[in-house]
Amino acid sequence: MEANRIYNFNPGPSMLPLEVLKEAQAEFLNFQDTGMSILEISHRAKAYDEVHNQAKADILELMGLGDDYEVLFVQGGASMQFDMVALNFASAEKRGNYVLSGSFASKAYKEAEILGRGYVAASSKDVNFKHIPTQEEIKLSDDAAYLHVCYNNTIFGTEYHYIPETGDVPLIADMSSDILSRPLDFSKFSLIYAGVQKNLGPAGVALVVARRSMLEKSPADLPTMLRYDTYYSKNSLYNTPPAFGIYMVGKVAKWIKAQGGLDAMAERNKKKAALVYDAIDSSNGFYAGHADKDSRSFMNVTFRLPSEELEKKFVAEALENQLGGVKGHRSVGGMRASIYNAMPYEGCEKLADFMEKFRKANA
Repeated sequence: MEANRIYNFNPGPSMLPLEVLKEAQAEFLNFQDTGMSILEISHRAKAYDEVHNQAKADILELMGLGDDYEVLFVQGGASMQFDMVALNFASAEKRGNYVLSGSFASKAYKEAEILGRGYVAASSKDVNFKHIPTQEEIKLSDDAAYLHVCYNNTIFGTEYHYIPETGDVPLIADMSSDILSRPLDFSKFSLIYAGVQKNLGPAGVALVVARRSMLEKSPADLPTMLRYDTYYSKNSLYNTPPAFGIYMVGKVAKWIKAQGGLDAMAERNKKKAALVYDAIDSSNGFYAGHADKDSRSFMNVTFRLPSEELEKKFVAEALENQLGGVKGHRSVGGMRASIYNAMPYEGCEKLADFMEKFRKANA
């Protein structure tokens, strides 16, 4: 670990690979001999064009997707996607179906409901989102335009470990907090979106990966910047894109490829998560995990301590040990360790060791 840098367990904006940060630092003042920073360069310049299109190509390669899919870069974060999905694909006659598995899944549904075009196909709200609704629990409406799922729930620490079967109904997923963290059959999804600031880059970019057939025609009465076909037809360059953010996304995608791709990421992430979950499970109840074991996230580990007083002490002492950002979301309380792709094994090892020492000192 570099001097003066902590192990950053923040849920987003979150830790980025150190190699990527150093690479960006090295070319920050003079990008590709242009005499300008990437922050200053025109989005119409050839040097930027190469960055933009290479990022798209690397993402599709990592996901194993072909020419029938397109990559878009959109501003407004995943929250804007809540609106764009409902506006582009749902209507009063064909409602968007939603699985409510956590906070952001519920927010996505709320936007569709405001428009009068949302339907709850399944929910785990009654158990405080401790588990992911099963395939059997999902009941699509007869007029379903799509099924929307939030694939990993950052706040509650749950994650899908199966791909919902929807028949002819398009499957749409918010993958903000587990994008490119493991291999999946991404071709089962008609559209995937992700705010990149959790697992793929800095805040300011939403990544959209979708079937071209989903993007080719948006309703004619939508404003220009809320139409998917605007971004599709103009290669996400209709207006000035968040160029620096896209540049960083491209670097992280390259870094993932260099690590061995999604298979290698999944193996690493599984081992990292096991360290922290083992510390919870072997604590004789001192640490209590929020998520049911069969729904546990590989990305966000959530747990409580015996009292709020001990939780405050845990956060303070963790930071003294170079372990930052472990405080849980206010709606759940407790602790949350976000262990995205960039978190090294050593960070989780250090956290697990600290958890054991803290338990022995305070049990």
